[in-house]
Amino acid sequence: MQIGIIGAGIAGIASAIRLASQGHQVDVFEANTYAGGKLSDFKQGDYRFDAGPSLFTMPMYVDELFKIAGENIKDYFEYTRLKTVCNYFWEDGTSLHAYADEEKFAKELQDQLGVAPNVLHQMLQDSRRKYESSGNIFLEYSLHKASTWLKPSVAKAMMLAPTMDLFTSMNKVHERILKHPKLVQLFNRFATYNGSNPYRAPGILSIIPHFEHHFGAYIPKGGMVEITNSLVRLAKKKGVRFHFNTKVDRIIVEKRIAKGLLINNETQYFDRIISNMDAFFTYKKLLPDQKHPKRQLSQPKSTSALIFYWGIKKEFPQLDLHNILFSDDYKTEFEHLDAGKIYEDPTVYINITSKYCPEDAPSGAENWFTMINVPFNAGQNWDQLIRDARQSIVKKINRILKININQSIENESILDPRTIESRTSSHLGALYGTSSNNPMAAFLRHPNFSFRLKHLYFCGGSVHPGGGIPLCLLSAKIVSEILK
Repeated sequence: MQIGIIGAGIAGIASAIRLASQGHQVDVFEANTYAGGKLSDFKQGDYRFDAGPSLFTMPMYVDELFKIAGENIKDYFEYTRLKTVCNYFWEDGTSLHAYADEEKFAKELQDQLGVAPNVLHQMLQDSRRKYESSGNIFLEYSLHKASTWLKPSVAKAMMLAPTMDLFTSMNKVHERILKHPKLVQLFNRFATYNGSNPYRAPGILSIIPHFEHHFGAYIPKGGMVEITNSLVRLAKKKGVRFHFNTKVDRIIVEKRIAKGLLINNETQYFDRIISNMDAFFTYKKLLPDQKHPKRQLSQPKSTSALIFYWGIKKEFPQLDLHNILFSDDYKTEFEHLDAGKIYEDPTVYINITSKYCPEDAPSGAENWFTMINVPFNAGQNWDQLIRDARQSIVKKINRILKININQSIENESILDPRTIESRTSSHLGALYGTSSNNPMAAFLRHPNFSFRLKHLYFCGGSVHPGGGIPLCLLSAKIVSEILK
């Protein structure tokens, strides 16, 4: 078959590899001059920055693409497992190293917080149980196909639903098991991995720590962008044709069948169409005359991000690749986000790839990807919000790390919800499409295919199973299985 894919985000690339490996001819059309969407990079003076996703976990979904294509991943892509997953800091001077080794992490919690080792083991075992009982099933299959619900494994998972904490919050689960406020806060922050609020998101999302503390956290050689670069090389090896700087203007529909793409006033016909574009804009811009699935498209949006990319002309040995400086009032921070505001004491995430990729910054310097969670774009005065947030972030870094970071910032650029939307076509700048605060959110996400239009499929962070690199890769897997 001839297959046309709209968008060269990570899900679009993965879909292309899978389908080309099945013997189809695949063309990918990308409006930008580069692949990867959010998973791209840029240079700023002598510093290199990954533009978007900074955490690499569940690498087996990348490995799988090379196996399917019959290629040796080592010829394309290398990555290293982190010994320290993240460093955590609080205002009262407490700090923690979240070691990849579970026993070592448990001892760290005992030494720094006085928490017995069995508490961490119990939490991670609960996370693992939920993932293995049901999480992996519902992430790897379409929730909108009858065939999924006929699988014995799904029937078994449904019988276990009462034990999955679907109707209590992540925070309640963590308070029940972990009890210590700082440890509860540490595990609550995993809700931000899909743009959710831990005080509202269902407790089944406590499976997320399993991704990081069981499957591990990794750093690709050359930075996160190498995930994109290696997969593009693999796709091309399989015969996929990429068309960059090529905007799709319309999906051509005839008798409720997606037939082709209108590009530069010329129609190109395909047997199947896959959109890796945000589902909202797929309908609004490419299918303006078709009936839109209003229920799915009107679901509440996830949070967004405000990122300061700083070239720092100094090194800070107390920091690692991933670092979190926590707010003193986490619940109030999320209440502000739900209200479309930024809290005056935000939790700050600092990612520094030069710790592992020294070529990303000059000698004696570091590249700081400094981020806070912010609401999606609802018309706020972002220029003022950014000025205020920058001041709060700098003050917080200086207080907790006991430094004067302003003296070390050599250059700066900023990414906010407005530019996230304009560069990546993410509706309202929401990083993960719809939020997961509703227990039924997974079922309310747009499916990986159109119910109304034949031969039209969807992949990427705005559709099932959700945002983030692993889930985007799984959306590509689901689409390829449906097509096959």
